[in-house]
Amino acid sequence: MADFKYSQRIHDMQKTADIVQGLFGSMTDPEIISFGGGAPAKEALPIDQIREIANDVLTVNGRGVEALQYGKPLGAQDLREIVAKDLLAPKGVNVSPDNILITAGGLESMNLLCQVFINPGDVILVESPTFVHCVEIFEMFQAKCVPVDMDENGMDIEDCEKKIKKFKPKMVYVIPTFQNPTGITLSQERRERLAALGDKYDVIILEDDPYRDIRFNGKDLTPIKAFDQTGHTVLANSFSKIFSPGSRLGYCVAEKEIINHLCDIKTATNSHTGMISEVLCAEFFKRGYYPEHHRKITSIYRERCGVMMECIDKYFPAGTKHTIPDGGLFTWVELPESINTTEALPICVENKVAYVAGEGFYAGSPGMGTNCMRMSYGAVEPARIKIGCERLGKILCEMAEG
Repeated sequence: MADFKYSQRIHDMQKTADIVQGLFGSMTDPEIISFGGGAPAKEALPIDQIREIANDVLTVNGRGVEALQYGKPLGAQDLREIVAKDLLAPKGVNVSPDNILITAGGLESMNLLCQVFINPGDVILVESPTFVHCVEIFEMFQAKCVPVDMDENGMDIEDCEKKIKKFKPKMVYVIPTFQNPTGITLSQERRERLAALGDKYDVIILEDDPYRDIRFNGKDLTPIKAFDQTGHTVLANSFSKIFSPGSRLGYCVAEKEIINHLCDIKTATNSHTGMISEVLCAEFFKRGYYPEHHRKITSIYRERCGVMMECIDKYFPAGTKHTIPDGGLFTWVELPESINTTEALPICVENKVAYVAGEGFYAGSPGMGTNCMRMSYGAVEPARIKIGCERLGKILCEMAEG
């Protein structure tokens, strides 16, 4: 075996990379009932509509040439207009299409922003727990992730401000709505205060909000970006949960100066996002399919979330706690302290049920979350949720009894 001289970033990100790779393993085994992945329901994929649109527009006289040709680094003009008019303005974020960059999935926004802002050794404040996939990206750029406390109302703003003063971070990363992994939503009052911290301390607030549009209970909250007075808040979002993860489409909303730098990095990375996906997505919205599609997907996830909540309460060990999300795809489960979910996972997989162990979501906090797990109801039919939760609960109850 050759002694390859890998970069330091490969070493720095390896532990988190292993966790992320593990997320995809059980998702692809049809025999395993997996609560591990964050995939949408197969019933939520608009297959018939996209086939109709593709047959119509992928012609020489339609948008076929545009879809198969190079595009603009910013993305298709009509898709950016749709984002501004249909997805942002109704939430209170009023921006020009020129403030929007179409990205190759939601994660590309994080990657591009790190290339624009992050030097090795820079600090990024993250929720505790937080989305492990973004931690992997931050570690790839050799940033130091510092955890900020959370409670039932999301990130603790007092703790955040204290750590801004102490660590002088370049960025604060937050998932404000139906947070991954907990399902918790940042309160309206804290959103406004967090935007103000960005202004006050000259720090980027990276608002990652891919679950916002799959709310099935409660009232919409205003995005952090709507409270931004000085351009310090950057909003990242994705079409993966409301359209198609396979399309690899997302978008980033920022001040024009930041967008210009992101475009420079984008052109040096992959020139532009895939035009076929952009054209199909734009036509999906322009032809009026989205409102009914949105009602359908929220109904699907409302039912599945309700079934999972009932099953956790029924089958899991006494003393188990869990969040009750108003949207999104995840709930966070806290088991009796005697159960180590990392050690339990191989036993559960042998019994054809899976989840994501909690400790991997605690960046910079070794030993935290060992009795916790993230469970996703999104891609699992209600009948299989019941079977999987009963199967999982039986194993966990046996462990709790010792």
